[in-house]
Amino acid sequence: MDTQFPFALTVCGIEELTGHGQAGVSHVLSILDPDWPVPEAFGSFGEHAKLELRFHDVIEDTPDHIPPREEDVRAILAFGRDLEAEAASRLLVHCHAGISRSTAAMALILAQAKPAMGAEAILQGILAIREKTWPNLRILEMGDAMLGRGGSLPEAAAAIYAHQLRIRPHLAEVMRKAGRGREVDAAEAAG
Repeated sequence: MDTQFPFALTVCGIEELTGHGQAGVSHVLSILDPDWPVPEAFGSFGEHAKLELRFHDVIEDTPDHIPPREEDVRAILAFGRDLEAEAASRLLVHCHAGISRSTAAMALILAQAKPAMGAEAILQGILAIREKTWPNLRILEMGDAMLGRGGSLPEAAAAIYAHQLRIRPHLAEVMRKAGRGREVDAAEAAG
């Protein structure tokens, strides 16, 4: 665990869940597509508090997709407050790939738990935990507004997007085709 954070953190995708069943996870934030079945891997987890949310990994309103909504972000923040209240907590956040929805949710939980910590430090800390980080901008924008952070979380995410595009330039086209051009534009503006 990074000592700058108030509890132990894990981010993963669905296929990695089986590797965390014996890790002593106390809290699980599970973010799934709306029609996806509950992963069987949770059968190997011990007792834990769990919040399951269902929405697609999109940042704009699009036909045939359920975007993250304000009520989802409020639920993430409420779950984070419950987590903070318990000593020796170990949080696992997952989505399908452990890259976008999960890292954005984790950023909000940490931003709430560590209000004096800068957004850049939070996002860089998540990048250190999860090298493939590309946080969902819509989730960050809503959470940033709820936490009164003045746009600092989306701004810090732009630097993460730029970092990822330097390593994986092909992602620019992939993300634009997926309707996430605002994230690529933010990366390009951040340089």
